[in-house]
Amino acid sequence: MGPVSLEKIIALQKKPANIRNICILAHVDHGKTTLADCLISSNGIISNRLAGKLRYMDSREDEQIRGITMKSSAISLQYKEGHEEYLVNLIDSPGHVDFSSEVSTAVRLCDGAIIVVDAVEGVCPQTQAVLRQAWLENIRPVLVINKIDRLIVELKLSSQEAYTHLQKILEQVNAVTGSLFTSKVLEERADKDTTTETTDGDQLYDWSAGLDETDDSHLYFSPDQGNVVFASAMDGWGFTVDHFAQLYSQKVGIKSAVLLKTLWGDYYLNSKAKKIMKGAQSKAKKPLFVQLILDNMWSLYDAVMKREKEKIDKIVSSLGLTISARESRHSDPKVHVNAICNQWLPISQAVLSMVCKKLPSPLDISVERVEKLLCGSSRLFDSLPSQTQQLKEAFLQCRSEENTPVIVFVSKMFAVDAKALPQNKQRPLTQEEIALRRELARQKHAEKMAINQGPEPAASSSECQVPVNSEHTKGDTRTLSGERENPVQKSDKQEAENKSYFIAFARVFSGVVRRGQRIFVLGPKYDPAEALPKLPSDCSLTADISAIPHMACCTLDSVYLLMGRELEDLEEVPAGNVLGISGLEDFVLKSATLSTSPACPPFIPLNFEATPIVRVAVEPKHPSEMPQLVKGMKLLNQADPCVEVLIQETGEHVLITAGEVHLQRCLDDLRERFAKIAVSASAPIIPFRETIIRPPKVDMVNEDIGKQQKVAVIHQLKEEQSKSPEGVQIDPDGLVTLTTSNKLATLSVRAMPLPEEITHLLEKNSDLIRTMEQINLAFSEGSNAIQVNETTISRMREFKSQLEQHLQGRRWRNVVDKIWSFGPRRYGPNILVNHIEDYERPTVWQCLDRASKEGKYHSFDNSIVSGFQLVTLAGPMCEEPLMGVCFIVERLDINKSVVLERQDSEDKTLTSEEGLPRADESIDNSVRESAEANCILQHSQDSTKAQEKSSKRKGDFPFTDCYGPFSGQLIATMKEACRYAFQVKPQRLMAAMYTCEIMATAEVLGRMYGVLSKREGRVLLEEMKEGTDMFIIKAVLPVAESFGFADEIRKRTSGLASPQLVFSHWEVIPSDPFWVPTTEEEYLHFGEKADSENQARKYMNSVRKRKGLYVEEKIVEHAEKQRTLSKNK
Repeated sequence: MGPVSLEKIIALQKKPANIRNICILAHVDHGKTTLADCLISSNGIISNRLAGKLRYMDSREDEQIRGITMKSSAISLQYKEGHEEYLVNLIDSPGHVDFSSEVSTAVRLCDGAIIVVDAVEGVCPQTQAVLRQAWLENIRPVLVINKIDRLIVELKLSSQEAYTHLQKILEQVNAVTGSLFTSKVLEERADKDTTTETTDGDQLYDWSAGLDETDDSHLYFSPDQGNVVFASAMDGWGFTVDHFAQLYSQKVGIKSAVLLKTLWGDYYLNSKAKKIMKGAQSKAKKPLFVQLILDNMWSLYDAVMKREKEKIDKIVSSLGLTISARESRHSDPKVHVNAICNQWLPISQAVLSMVCKKLPSPLDISVERVEKLLCGSSRLFDSLPSQTQQLKEAFLQCRSEENTPVIVFVSKMFAVDAKALPQNKQRPLTQEEIALRRELARQKHAEKMAINQGPEPAASSSECQVPVNSEHTKGDTRTLSGERENPVQKSDKQEAENKSYFIAFARVFSGVVRRGQRIFVLGPKYDPAEALPKLPSDCSLTADISAIPHMACCTLDSVYLLMGRELEDLEEVPAGNVLGISGLEDFVLKSATLSTSPACPPFIPLNFEATPIVRVAVEPKHPSEMPQLVKGMKLLNQADPCVEVLIQETGEHVLITAGEVHLQRCLDDLRERFAKIAVSASAPIIPFRETIIRPPKVDMVNEDIGKQQKVAVIHQLKEEQSKSPEGVQIDPDGLVTLTTSNKLATLSVRAMPLPEEITHLLEKNSDLIRTMEQINLAFSEGSNAIQVNETTISRMREFKSQLEQHLQGRRWRNVVDKIWSFGPRRYGPNILVNHIEDYERPTVWQCLDRASKEGKYHSFDNSIVSGFQLVTLAGPMCEEPLMGVCFIVERLDINKSVVLERQDSEDKTLTSEEGLPRADESIDNSVRESAEANCILQHSQDSTKAQEKSSKRKGDFPFTDCYGPFSGQLIATMKEACRYAFQVKPQRLMAAMYTCEIMATAEVLGRMYGVLSKREGRVLLEEMKEGTDMFIIKAVLPVAESFGFADEIRKRTSGLASPQLVFSHWEVIPSDPFWVPTTEEEYLHFGEKADSENQARKYMNSVRKRKGLYVEEKIVEHAEKQRTLSKNK
């Protein structure tokens, strides 16, 4: 197929039934970009010979150097099948785990996905991750099993062994899909049961019933369904079973429908009876797939690799192909294979045909997906305003009429250079311009020749030529003077060329997007239910919307067709298409929803698989360039969907990325593209967590504690260290009692370690806890109009029952019903429990009970919770967040005079409030009557009085003394009490852990284990991949030890092993950071100084040093070993 014109693509964009929006998803190095090259070459954009070598979609220099894709990019292709023409909007995405956020941005814009799996490596961690992402976004996948040539050339499998291997890969992929489907069915079944719950407490559910009833046959990949392509993208061939079914139906005389069902499976051809029969395996016969397809492929490869010219010529002539002499004589047999297979079984035709037949068009978007996009799981779709619910029809019909509301989702912003924009590209010269330039060049050449000949010939030249020359010289002097003036203009021009412009990567879900169109930009927190009553009924795009939060209005500068590395200018883009939009950089940070209707809700946030965990502090090499760095970091934050940028309290500019490769790319972008200055980055800032554990039963030499003789001196030192400060009372059982500075309130707090299951449960349900907190906040403000989704309520109930199930025993009796708050940030993995006698207050389960209680100290609740939030955010060991700690408030005594004064002040403010004008009313009045100065003065005085009253009403407590407001004292006391309660217990650090999956051969296993053990790694699993000589090793590795790990593994194994690191969990470091020898056995084993390396202490001190905290370390470690060095005389 020849190159496709822009007019053709614009015409196809108006037929949504023939549009396919697809993305290519896979593990790293499974052949996504090579496959994309093959599909692009079918449209004549690149040559067939360059497909797989050019990597057209990898437009960045570092992508080409590393050989991996780092960003998702789109291209529009045309495909013709029969009389139908299709427009395929293809998005290539990265496979490296560090860039999985780019996969999320691609998946949101698509209706279908091509899952690529390497025939040798099979299903890898990222394959599972991308399948899960496709499932969460409700998009339909098809499968391409790539690199089948490796089974022939590298593994040297027979066709029968290869068939068995391919069957196993299909089973692995279907197992992942099946597990996702099962979890969904069981979830729906549970929701159904909770809505139709009977009063019987002992009712038993048959969980398998939902699975039996639901049809899942369409979900799985099966060659006979036509949703699997077997391919080798590098060799340019691919086929579906359907292709061979039609081919052999003519030759063998069996119906193609029968062949389609039997070509894959346990069927064989009985040549005598000319019948297809079942039981190939039991009868030791060749399956049809091997006999009719794989044997032919194997014989072709065998002939080409062995250079059997006669056999090759016979194959080529029987297939009716024409191979050029250059290709047949080429020294690389792969070129010969490519030339034959590319004509016989073109991969682009097989894949694009499958995409057009099996993947949905924008018109086929499901109701479930629309509701999920417009409304998250915590709210019911029916609870949205009626205008919002009407938009569902516009989505489903994908209309492009004039009166249809425009709805666009921007999944990410990406930066392009000014010279890449269509308006700045050099256009081809016309014939007149070429002639004019030729004439000017001739004249300049003639003048140079005249100058070189000297003054005599110039003087003797005819006078008629003088005016012409003088005219030209005038022109030359004009141009020269222009050139002299140019440096400033040149620098401005160069700056404009170097400037980065942001293009929004988006899709139109409804309506038509036009250049210069005005449109609303809806932020992620925009709520149409709150905004619509404030807006006029016929709200236009020119109306004043400054009073509406999270809503802005902008003009779309330009609309582009995304063509890989190129952008093409468009006037308009109808519904169902992927596009680029410029002019949004001041309105959209990372993603946003655009609409002409204010009733449109923002789409739900993207699902990111990778969490940013690697932090570095960045600073310019020259301090004067700090403004450029700040500006550059803002641009980087906008250009990357996963990166986070923040300024710490210490003033450090911190960059948080998903991994080492991602960090390197961000720093390169900062230096070369956004800040354009020399930048120095610190060593990675490693995150830790602080926790407490139950008292250990054995000491550091595995002796039972309590049975040894104590060493008097060391034990005495230990006691001196653990002496409690003045004013802090610590009971032997760990209860800490503390009094406020003004002696008016006393707090008693106890710290307890949470069971490991509870910590995991709190981490897993952080989003649910956040939702509960929002609902509780709305209740406390008196809003009862909130409608909560039944699913969310059932999840809350299930969460509560799980907590009760794990918190068993005497110590945890009734704790779940008394949970006061979670922390840090009100949704973390720590718990505050209210055990104060005779003090009833609202718990976190207020959203379920729908009842509000107020206790005698309810006005001081916020101070206690704030103190708890502060201590969980920065623990006492090294100011890192706490994890898995439960703080129990057992006593709170507040002086009666304080409580009474508080109540009196509240009553007074409430009574006086009725007679006073509101602050905002008085301000409005002052603005309205701003013409008269006296009125302004009077109103401003009224407003300040009202504000004083309101601040008195909102203030925590009117009673202040020399120690400050009482609420502040209570916060500080709560924080200190929690810190001391934490320090009483055995303290431990928690390290972030990566799971590491490495595929390697037997020769390099020993060297790989050496690298792992050196970096504190722990091998969990080692298994051999069937049919190969490869081992799969799964290990865990601390994030603190992971930097440079991938490079070291590659160096030590000569590039034969490359690891994939994915953040997994937090793990307690077993050693005590404050440990000193206290028993005779420890003293004998570790020595008086105990100077063997303590890993936890090393980590803790490094964090304390970085944060500028006090570090207890000796400058001179071993004074008796020092010696004086003197000059040699």
